[in-house]
Amino acid sequence: MGCYSKETQRDAENEEYINENQAICLHVFSDLTNVSPAVFIYLLKECYIYGTLKATRKFRILQQQVLRALHNAPRPGPFTFVIQCLYLVPILGHTYSEGFSHMLISCLRHFKALESVQKDFSDAKPLAAQLTIDILSCILMHEERILIKLLEAFDVKLKDIAYALHGSELNNGDIDQTKVFIENHIRAFTGSQSYMTAVSLAEQFAVHLSGESFLVELIEGNQFKAAEKWASFMGKPTTCLLVQKYLEMKMLKNAYVMIKENDLVEEFPDVYYIYKESLLKKLAEKGCWDIAEQRTKKDKKLLEYLVYLAMEAGYKEKVDELCQRYSLEGFVKSLVSKEIYSEADYLDLNKLVLDDIIWVDDINGLLAATDYIEGCKIVGVDCEWKPNYEKGSKPNKVSIMQIASENRAFIFDLIKLYEDEPKLLDSCFRRILCSSNVLKLGYNLQCDLQQLSQSYGELECFRSYEMLLDIQKLFKEPTGGLSGLSKKILGAGLNKTRRNSNWEQRPLSQYQKEYAALDAAVLVRIFHHVGGQPQFGVKEQGCKVEWKSHIVSRVSSTRRA
Repeated sequence: MGCYSKETQRDAENEEYINENQAICLHVFSDLTNVSPAVFIYLLKECYIYGTLKATRKFRILQQQVLRALHNAPRPGPFTFVIQCLYLVPILGHTYSEGFSHMLISCLRHFKALESVQKDFSDAKPLAAQLTIDILSCILMHEERILIKLLEAFDVKLKDIAYALHGSELNNGDIDQTKVFIENHIRAFTGSQSYMTAVSLAEQFAVHLSGESFLVELIEGNQFKAAEKWASFMGKPTTCLLVQKYLEMKMLKNAYVMIKENDLVEEFPDVYYIYKESLLKKLAEKGCWDIAEQRTKKDKKLLEYLVYLAMEAGYKEKVDELCQRYSLEGFVKSLVSKEIYSEADYLDLNKLVLDDIIWVDDINGLLAATDYIEGCKIVGVDCEWKPNYEKGSKPNKVSIMQIASENRAFIFDLIKLYEDEPKLLDSCFRRILCSSNVLKLGYNLQCDLQQLSQSYGELECFRSYEMLLDIQKLFKEPTGGLSGLSKKILGAGLNKTRRNSNWEQRPLSQYQKEYAALDAAVLVRIFHHVGGQPQFGVKEQGCKVEWKSHIVSRVSSTRRA
């Protein structure tokens, strides 16, 4: 007996299920002229429960069949036929009722443009109004979502409900009574906190309740989507009130969206810039300066604010870059006089007493750096790559790798070294990473090594390592990353403004080199600060954790090849 994969088995089940459906359709669904709604609903259930497919897959297949069936002469027409079916579906119970009702109503949108069914649509509208009354009066049990879809599909208005309640001869009193009927149900939905249903009914039947009190109730219940829908329906005064409430609650994004969608810029001229500036600040705090620059859309006021943020963060080269690109030197001079530049107490290379930063991009430099690092007992390791802001896209290739001892940092230009001397690069980095004599410190370094392996798949050097100690796991710093750990251990954090800069540009700026070197060098300083001796342990939850127990290795069988 042959073995079938799960996929083959699933395909066979799909085909069996479809064939069974097709057999039923050939006998009944292919001609609904003499098929009653009751038989139709029964067949829907039988088709649905047949087979072993997952519910979602079954539902989609069945929906296609229902759509075809409604094209096949149901009497008196598809709209009337569906209304009759909706009276019967609740008999099947909750398991089927909502899904089948949603399916039937959704199928009707394909018929609205057909001239041949317009009379049936008109004839079915009073039936839809009566069905609405029966649902509201709990004579027939349907979910609220189905009620709203029914009203939208048949465009049921207040007058249609009035006709269903009072007959074809209406007077003003009948309309008023119908309005009261709807208002009572709106209040009932509000009382049960079904706010979106209440708002949808009010909008559908043009019932204007007390705007401010109802709006406040929605906001206090955190029903913001319902509040926005209600405000837009009520008009400009209520919409302006909602915007004001959002501003008081510091919900800038919600306020901005309402202003934009309802053309209220003249009423709230400052909110646009307040919101945009808040976005720029969030992006700057994340180090996403290039995205922040794009979001300004060359608006001078927003560009000036971005320059201000860069100055405040101490990101001097970004200030120069923006000034040169957008001619903002005059604005910067006005800020310099006010001493805007940040003087935050960040860690720098002078405080670490790092003697030299060495850029390595050729054979001689690579060999010399490797010899030096092999003679060290402890080094810090980190790497950088150009950020990719396209959602779902792969990260860019790792651009540089930094390896630092106590007083010297090497920055390896991986892109150039890989292009010029891939075999030598592989050999040198295997000597470093697989050395059992050199302790390599990192912060989430295994993640970096994975990225390195993906960037340079042909190299063996990033697939194996020995004597790797992840500082992150050792200290289990809950927040702040390496900067937070540096702040905790050394008393000063790291300025991360350049972390998302363009690491593929050549030459790197001096600021970039210093940032890169610092990220590797600080690991060595943190390790020594807390006692980098063989007996050193970190106290954690009342017990002593030996740091050597955190050292990891991953040895490849081909590493010595």
